[in-house]
Amino acid sequence: MRWPYHLIVVAFFSGLAELTQYLWQLSLGWWVLTLSCGLALASNAKYKKRLELWIKESNGERPSHLGPFESLSLDIHTERKSHDSALSEAYETNDAIMAAAQALPIGIVTMDKDFQITWANQTAEALLHLRLQQDRGHSLLNLLRSPAFASYANAHEWAEPAIVKITRGGQSHSIMLRLVKYLRDQYLLIARDLTQIEKLETTRKDFVANVSHELRTPLTVLTGFVETLKDAPADALTAEQREQYFNMMYQQAQRMEALVSDLLTLSNIETSPSAAFAKVDMDALIEQERQQIEALSAKRHRLEWDITPDLHVYGDRAELASALLNLMTNAVRYTPADGLIKIRWAPEIDGGAKFSVIDNGIGIASEHIPRLSERFYRVDRGRSREVGGTGLGLAIAKHIALRHETALDIQSKLGQGSTFSLIFPPERLVSTDTSKASEETVSAS
Repeated sequence: MRWPYHLIVVAFFSGLAELTQYLWQLSLGWWVLTLSCGLALASNAKYKKRLELWIKESNGERPSHLGPFESLSLDIHTERKSHDSALSEAYETNDAIMAAAQALPIGIVTMDKDFQITWANQTAEALLHLRLQQDRGHSLLNLLRSPAFASYANAHEWAEPAIVKITRGGQSHSIMLRLVKYLRDQYLLIARDLTQIEKLETTRKDFVANVSHELRTPLTVLTGFVETLKDAPADALTAEQREQYFNMMYQQAQRMEALVSDLLTLSNIETSPSAAFAKVDMDALIEQERQQIEALSAKRHRLEWDITPDLHVYGDRAELASALLNLMTNAVRYTPADGLIKIRWAPEIDGGAKFSVIDNGIGIASEHIPRLSERFYRVDRGRSREVGGTGLGLAIAKHIALRHETALDIQSKLGQGSTFSLIFPPERLVSTDTSKASEETVSAS
């Protein structure tokens, strides 16, 4: 309140009352003073009511002309603006924290002392099959229905996380759950899906086991022959036997060399960044590989070549050569003598192109086809060793196809033959105009 203002008013009317009494010797002055004070109080009451209404209306504009309450209203208005700003900032911070919690790739569930859900992020809803709107206020122990988790939660000491199995979409998932106590009797559950990590670990173990197995077999053969040659008397083996042993040792050494070479190729493809793609003359590349395939077949098969000229792609020449050679080599190895193998390179209706290797060999049962491009996967391990495969050819071809945004397609029927194809999308092909322009530039230079 503006006390100086009130003192001036009171002093003025008091002086007026004294003057009136002095001049007219009447008590009229005191009536004037009383009336003026009453008017002042009535005016103050009006200003006070306006101030009270404004204070109750939290979002109302500050009224003007509040008389003695003007200064107080300014102070309240300033304080209110500061409070609203702090509150808005707090809301924004809270929203940011909640958005960050929702974006976490791990599941978060908050619970009270009875493990009743108070909040959960979207990842937790997906991992634990929760629906926050319906499940809020319900005990997680009843919703999760996992004896392993119930035993873990009731222990009330959680030095280590618990691993539970949850079925989702017909598949079993391994979920790591960790409970943390915070504030007063509040619990935080952290959930993480370990399924992919477990699959990668299984793949790694299988890979190490397969490599060890593939190397152990030729090493065992080599060791056996070396020990025989070392321990046998000089005249115990004939020259023909020694030559036979050396030839078999050489074959096993070649087998190990091929395996190590394929492993290095696969590792290089998986770990190295893609090189800058350049124009690859596919008909020339296939012609180059043709010589190796004809030598490998040794006229045991009928080979038909249907190659469209001047159909080029953008890619890595060395990688594409490896992929094509692996597909053609498989056909030669698994097609019986006198079998037919067709190699085709032709444009597609959609503007792309397809490289196909078609054979009338032994074929593959449908249940094996999805796994053919896995490392070391073999339909018939005995036959694979007989024909000399490493089990990595199709894995290499698949990775090269992925790096070239190209599809590896496998079609096969048991006893009828197989078709292995690399399908190049239109954007991977070199347009005819671009090819002609390049040739004209070379001719001009």
